[in-house]
Amino acid sequence: MSDLNCSLLVIGGGPGGYVCAARAARLGVDTLLVEADRLGGTCLNVGCIPSKALIHAAGAFATAQAQAGEGVHGISVSAPKLDFGRTRDWMDSVTARLRGGVQGLLERSGVKILNGHARFLDGKTVEVRGETGTTRVRAGNVVIATGSRPVDLPGLPTGGKVLDSTSALALSEPPARLAVIGAGYIGLELGTAFAKLGSAVTLIEAGPGILPQYDEKLTRPVRRRLGQLGMELMLSRKVTGWDDAAGRLTLDGGEALEVDCVLVTVGRVPNTDGLALGELRLHMDGAFVRIDDRCRTSMRGVYAIGDVTPGPMLAHRAMAQAEVVADVIAGHANAWDRLCVPAVCFTDPEIVSVGLSPEEAEAQGPAAVSEFAFRGNGRALTLDDTEGFVRIVARRSDHVILGVQATGLGVSELLAGFTQAIEAGLRVEDIAATIHPHPTLSEAFQEAALAEVSMANHG
Repeated sequence: MSDLNCSLLVIGGGPGGYVCAARAARLGVDTLLVEADRLGGTCLNVGCIPSKALIHAAGAFATAQAQAGEGVHGISVSAPKLDFGRTRDWMDSVTARLRGGVQGLLERSGVKILNGHARFLDGKTVEVRGETGTTRVRAGNVVIATGSRPVDLPGLPTGGKVLDSTSALALSEPPARLAVIGAGYIGLELGTAFAKLGSAVTLIEAGPGILPQYDEKLTRPVRRRLGQLGMELMLSRKVTGWDDAAGRLTLDGGEALEVDCVLVTVGRVPNTDGLALGELRLHMDGAFVRIDDRCRTSMRGVYAIGDVTPGPMLAHRAMAQAEVVADVIAGHANAWDRLCVPAVCFTDPEIVSVGLSPEEAEAQGPAAVSEFAFRGNGRALTLDDTEGFVRIVARRSDHVILGVQATGLGVSELLAGFTQAIEAGLRVEDIAATIHPHPTLSEAFQEAALAEVSMANHG
């Protein structure tokens, strides 16, 4: 067994871990990063990036299909063909390029990298087991950034024809018949992509609606699109059995579905198994590690960021926390003081939300809510997709913006501006008075503001 010493040990090379390690090293902290698998974590390798690449490819194929025969907009093509092997190669090239970028960033920053599985011996000592042997690392500070993993459905463990999001993204061909269990954002994103690639998709949800974190008005366009794609939606239904040999899924009430694959997307849990966190006796919030506004755990010198901590399981939250931790360990003042964390659902159409919903705002006091539909937006018309709207939620007394939600084509690219408006404490009047470029989708944000403080120009 070999021994290493460092000022900072980061466990996990995902978005939170590699950003923390690189930033700390550039601030002069002697930093070691431990990663059990591939740099970039779930997000880069088997999550955010490959799934969005699949969504893009599926959209391109669906567009080509729409242009076959008589075509659209005066454009017609011969019947398109899908070579999914080449699609997979392209997806893999995207993740490989980004993974190489992460490797280069860490090397340029002076971060030492150790491959292996980490296990705490105490708050300052971690044992790392790798292919080349075992290394004992003693560190002044340790950051837990091990992310999350998919949850298995009881009685339906992942394997064979039963897929989680990781194995779904590794399929060699789109399945002819796919059942998706769970109508949250992962299930809808992947289910929609496979439907566009030709799969017959059935969505099964135990609850009464899709995307429970969003209100019905935001999800209505998505639900309408599911029907247009021929996707079957089964709400308030539960899976009671699975016959892997026959490919038969049994639901409550005795109904059976014959499918080629089952995709289980019923949530994620912190990926802390094997870390021996019990050795540290950290204060926990259920399965999550409890932290303060500097991402410090209950043990001095031990920090936690990202999906292992309470809050939305989002890569950008992990990266924001990573900046805080790197600064604190390097001796600089920093703390988690952000007003909001934006969220995106890459469905068709996309849904975005940041800050408070109308109901949440009203619970704090009288709120003003204004909307502008994309059917009145020139850019949306030129893109031949006017589905959706932008909604602003503000405090009625002073018009300070508390939340923004939107659904529609490309609204994910507007979300940073929505978030900045809340973080900067802007009022609805500030957005209304800001000149927005024409013709762009962003004009819907200004029009929604104008609708509240005076009148929409195109409403």
